[in-house]
Amino acid sequence: MTTNTRPRNFIDGLARLCLLAAAALASVAVAAAETAPQSGGELAIYAGHLFDSESGRLLPAHTVHVVDGRIKSVQAGYAKRDRETLIDLRKYTVLPGLMDMHTHLTTEYGPRTYMETFTWNPADYALRGVDTAKRTLEAGFTTVRNLGDTANVTISLRNAINRGTIEGPRIFTAGKAIATTGGHADPTNGYRYDLMGSPGPVDGVINGPISARQAVRQRYKDGADLIKITATGGVLSVARNGDNPQFMPDELEAIVATAKDYGFTVAVHAHGKEGIERAVRAGVDSIEHGTYMDTETMDLMKRHHTWYVPTLMAGEWVTEKARVEGFFPDVVRKKAATIGPLLKKTFAEAYRRGVKIAFGTDSGVSRHGDNAREFALMVAAGMTPADAIRSATWNAADLLNMQDELGSISEGKQADIIAVAGNPLEDISELQRVKFVMKGGEVYKQPE
Repeated sequence: MTTNTRPRNFIDGLARLCLLAAAALASVAVAAAETAPQSGGELAIYAGHLFDSESGRLLPAHTVHVVDGRIKSVQAGYAKRDRETLIDLRKYTVLPGLMDMHTHLTTEYGPRTYMETFTWNPADYALRGVDTAKRTLEAGFTTVRNLGDTANVTISLRNAINRGTIEGPRIFTAGKAIATTGGHADPTNGYRYDLMGSPGPVDGVINGPISARQAVRQRYKDGADLIKITATGGVLSVARNGDNPQFMPDELEAIVATAKDYGFTVAVHAHGKEGIERAVRAGVDSIEHGTYMDTETMDLMKRHHTWYVPTLMAGEWVTEKARVEGFFPDVVRKKAATIGPLLKKTFAEAYRRGVKIAFGTDSGVSRHGDNAREFALMVAAGMTPADAIRSATWNAADLLNMQDELGSISEGKQADIIAVAGNPLEDISELQRVKFVMKGGEVYKQPE
């Protein structure tokens, strides 16, 4: 029983009311925008080059036919039909909408982040989410997984975006992440004793298989899309250890079994080798960060078909900020300086050994909207540009079990389409300068 939070229903209700108000403001802004979104009807998109995410090849001169938000057909050459409205991108490289498998839309770290826990209301997080969602979409990321939030704000944010009242990416959210007492996602880490209370499964804190099952079922009740757990210590939590295992095998097995009953995948924050391997053996779907994986761990992941989401940007960011005196609490700074620099080397080895990799940034640690910098870090670590783009399209859709809907510019799929001016296979940084964004057949950004 927790003693330091207001009743859950009040908090959730406040967050939803705030999102409604923010939605109204966003609607006014959208209505006044000079480039009003195009939607519905029939469109023909001329692509100077088209990225085939299944093969990783760039194809010249194609036309994409879109009807009511879905891709009707794709053909070589330029062939507009009389009833279609033309979107001429012959000077551009056209790609599937990008997909970030690790974001936190209600968070954006800065020097005051730790105080926000005490000074911000759920409404404040909701308003931030409206802003970060729009930035993410305009950066070309049409789909994200949100792996942990406050007061289920991103569940309400997802719903508002789906209704069309707020602009943002398609969200698959875990709601509140699940931890053990004192674990990385225990919301009261760092509080003084009389404020700590004893959070339980509703708040995302479990101890033992029974409460583990209850926490998963609560996420189902809340309306989450997947489960996120913190199987080891982490960098930014106000706790001493950054990589120790924090779930017992029976707790992990209970979470995975219950999640599968409810149609959930399970994403796992994990840095330490032992915690990663326990989670993989339990049957989780993805390992996030994976800092201390070794070749034995990677081979285990390959045998279990476990995805790896690297989050190199987060490693770069915490390494940089650890050098800034006073930016982090001392307990966090030490972990950031140790763990942050290791991610790039781990990623390079995982890619070399053929571990399945899906794109993820941990944005919310770094700035939302800068997500595409992750591509440059992946390529610098040895991944080919084509494979880096596939990790954020074809592979990400596979991880989401959504390849029939997302991840490629193919007949029958959602019309999630972006464009850049140059060739990202020659200069991956082109993806940091997205010129055109379409999600579900609606245009949100066009070349000037």
